[in-house]
Amino acid sequence: MVEAGSPERPPERVAGGEQGELFPDASLPDELVGYRGPAACQIAGITYRQLDYWARTKLVAPSIRTAHGSGSQRLYSFKDILVLKVVKRLLDTGVSLQNIRVAVEHLRVRGVRDLARVTLFSDGTTVYECTSPEEIVDLLQGGQGVFGIAVSGAMQEINGTIHEFPAERADGGVVEAVVPDELTQRRNARRTG
Repeated sequence: MVEAGSPERPPERVAGGEQGELFPDASLPDELVGYRGPAACQIAGITYRQLDYWARTKLVAPSIRTAHGSGSQRLYSFKDILVLKVVKRLLDTGVSLQNIRVAVEHLRVRGVRDLARVTLFSDGTTVYECTSPEEIVDLLQGGQGVFGIAVSGAMQEINGTIHEFPAERADGGVVEAVVPDELTQRRNARRTG
């Protein structure tokens, strides 16, 4: 268990960009596929005002395309939307934006290879990152109340709904439509049904 921003574990640098290969799964959009701001807001469950503020303050900036003047569109990757959703969940539980910023920077600097294994815990003031059951037990044995956010759960939620939103490629190419599986079709039928 490492406190976000803690010097206990040296930052891990990963080749291939700031965050590296977080999601090597072929079912997820590639790094050139992005979603415009309004779609990113709906997928992550945030307001456009939050999205704009977080982009301007560089809490969560779009990694595919930033806005360049009036009328230009930001383009958010799957990874960006996942971070937006995690930030929203931390805010909803009362963690300050300052502490969230430290946690996001910590994850970004470390170049987390497998974000799906990370569970973030907080006692309301400090955010902790746990990657193993032992770390979670150690944190809970501290005796104070904490809550957790399993990043894999947020990732599954996004992966289940992201295909319902229009995507575009940064290189101008065509985005191939993903054929939903039978379980996704049943869930969608139940929601509209």
